[in-house]
Amino acid sequence: MAKLITATHHIALKCHGAEQFEKMVDFYCNVLGLELTRRWGAADAPGAMIDTGNGARLEINANAVDDPGQGALRHLALATPSVDACVEAVQKAGYEIFLGPKDIVIASEPPLPARIAFCRGPVGEEIEFFQEL
Repeated sequence: MAKLITATHHIALKCHGAEQFEKMVDFYCNVLGLELTRRWGAADAPGAMIDTGNGARLEINANAVDDPGQGALRHLALATPSVDACVEAVQKAGYEIFLGPKDIVIASEPPLPARIAFCRGPVGEEIEFFQEL
């Protein structure tokens, strides 16, 4: 069978209104250093695409009508060369780290050593910083 999917194009995040939208853009671009590549929409319901650096994007839309809870998506994992630098930037910006940096080994074949940490983003989204060791 031919390969139908070639990569992750984007992960969509929703927030309520322009104020939350600007907080999210600030967090992902200014705190984590990702690149804003597109903006669209009206002032009260903007949208944006943010490049994660490996071809996948975060799509942020300020048109949420409810709080969907955690749903099937448990967290967003962002690859990084330094979990500790991410944690420092997030804490400096005043966001919560709910699982501090720690080294783990994923019991796979072959085993995957990594350093991880988790934070909450501007609208409560869970973000994992993932550094392969």
